[in-house]
Formats: sequence, structure tokens, C-alpha cells
Amino acid sequence: MDKESKSHKQKPLIGITMGDINGIGPEVIIKALANNKMTQYFTPIIYGSAKVLSFYRKQLNLDNFNFSPINDLSKPYHRKVNVINCWEDTVEVTPGQDNSTGGECAFQALETATNDLKEGRIDALITAPINKLNIQNDNFKFAGHTEYLAEKAGTKESLMFMVSDAMRVGVLTGHIPLKDVAAQVTKENIIKKVKMMTKSLKQDFGIAKPKIAVLGLNPHAGEDGLLGSEEIDIIRPAIEEFKSKGQIVMGPYPADGFFGSGEHHKFDAVLAMYHDQGLIPFKSLTFSTGVNFTAGLPFVRTSPDHGTAYALAGRNQADEGSMRTAIFAALDIANCRLENKEA
Repeated sequence: MDKESKSHKQKPLIGITMGDINGIGPEVIIKALANNKMTQYFTPIIYGSAKVLSFYRKQLNLDNFNFSPINDLSKPYHRKVNVINCWEDTVEVTPGQDNSTGGECAFQALETATNDLKEGRIDALITAPINKLNIQNDNFKFAGHTEYLAEKAGTKESLMFMVSDAMRVGVLTGHIPLKDVAAQVTKENIIKKVKMMTKSLKQDFGIAKPKIAVLGLNPHAGEDGLLGSEEIDIIRPAIEEFKSKGQIVMGPYPADGFFGSGEHHKFDAVLAMYHDQGLIPFKSLTFSTGVNFTAGLPFVRTSPDHGTAYALAGRNQADEGSMRTAIFAALDIANCRLENKEA
């Protein structure tokens, strides 16, 4: 085997689903991969449609973006952007429109990519944003990517882990109504998520002795029971269990002042009790560089930390920063797992 072929074989194959074709997914993918230097680090495999990519390339005047359609992963082009067509029919692209076509195409791309990911044909997956409502069908009855991928992986538990260079935030409860959150705040669930977070920090980020902060559920972390007893009865006992084993798990901290005071800088990760408690400060502080990583899965999946942004679709106004960061985060995590496995 010559040197060039060997380097190609070792170059990671990174899958990227197109997401909702009427959102900003195709645009941020094109912009993130337009620089030819990107293919020096990995071989991109876009799951979606060459026709849709051609539509947006023309619509956005992004003529410097080139790609090559392939039928399967047996012979990808290692110095180019590859595209696997996940549907044969010509579909109408309507930027900014929330419709069933966007949902159907998003699911077909996700299903194809997930099958390749499970079989080890790609080394990691980045998912562009979907509309959680229009994607619903007989085979997708989930609140989002995280739950779907956990089901496909045969994993009962996973962790929505928002990561950036500045901070990492996981959530105890993900895509559930706020009225159901308190019932899910149990000692058992907290212990599961902290263990999952600890394992991820070690194997995915190379942190030997993780320091984890746990937020409270109630205003001011319950104010010693005045505003709620979950901190005293549930959260604190879970934290003490980790402390007794010599692990650095601290809290519960009042969520309102924790991020504003910069306390999060003292820890490797933060466990929030519910979705918005963790994601509002995370996105406020790291919107263009944040990444959604699903920890606890046997494979690597990341995504940008934004949605379909229909209002920006087709206008050449979408910022590709989070997509680019999601790609490199997936590469870093995949490499870190490989190094840990070899060690």
C-alpha cells in the first residue's frame, strides 16, 4: 500500500445529516465545508441530496463549494466532500417553510446515517437541525435526536451534554414538559447522570479527575427548605454519595447566580436539573461555538447548538460557526476514545 492510500484509509469518515432541507442545515454545512483544508483532517459524508445541495449552492452564490455523489461508502473520495442521496425523488425545496417534506427528508437522511454509524461504516455523526414536530412518523416518535439515537443504540440512558471550550453543561431531564421535571429529580437519576458525565469527561475529553457541579432545582437551591425540599432530601444525599468515594462533585448550587458569577469556570462540567436551566446560560455564553454532544452512546454524535432557524433559511445569513465546531468536536472525541481504547 502506498503512503497516500494508507493516509486515506486512516482518515476518519465523518457523517453529516442534512436536517430539515427548508432550514439552515444545508447552508451551514456548505459554509463549514467550503474550505478545502477541511478534507485534510477527515472525509465528509453528507447524508441528504445532491440536488438540494446544488439548489442552495446556487441560491446562496457559494460557487466555491464542490462535492461528489457516491452510492455507498465502499469507495469514498478522500479529498472531496461526498454526498449519499437518501431519496430518489425530486423534492421541492422551500427555504423557511415548515412542512412535511422537510420532515420526511430529514428522517430519511437520519435513518440512513444512523445505520451506517451503528455498523461502524462511519467514525462519527454530526446532525444538522430538525423540526421536532414535522419529522414525527411511525418510525420516529421521539422528542429529538438524542432519544432516537439512544433507542437505536440500545441504550436506556444517555446524557444531553452541551460542550464548548468555555464550559460543559449536562441536563438531568431533557425534552420533557416542565410540569414533569420534579418527578424525575430522584437520587437514582442524579447518580446515573453524574456517573455518565464522569465517564464521558474521562473517555471523551481526557480529564483524569473530573470536577462536577450540580445545580439545585428550586429558586436559590431551595433556601434551606423554605422554597422546596428536593435539595435537602434528594440532590444533596446523591452528591454526598460521590464525595464519600473521593469524587469531586459539589453542590447543589443556586442556578440563578451560578453562571453570572463565573462559578462554572471552576468545574469541568455542570449538571443542570432541566433543559432550560442549563441550555439558556450555555447558549447565551457560547451560542456560535457551542455543541450538543450525546454522551453515553457507543458511538460519537454531535450537533450544532441551534435549531432550523427558518427565518434565516435561504438568505445567506446563517452562521456556520457552531456546525464547524460540532465537526471538530466529533473528531476530537472520536480520537480521544480511540486513544483511551488503545491505552
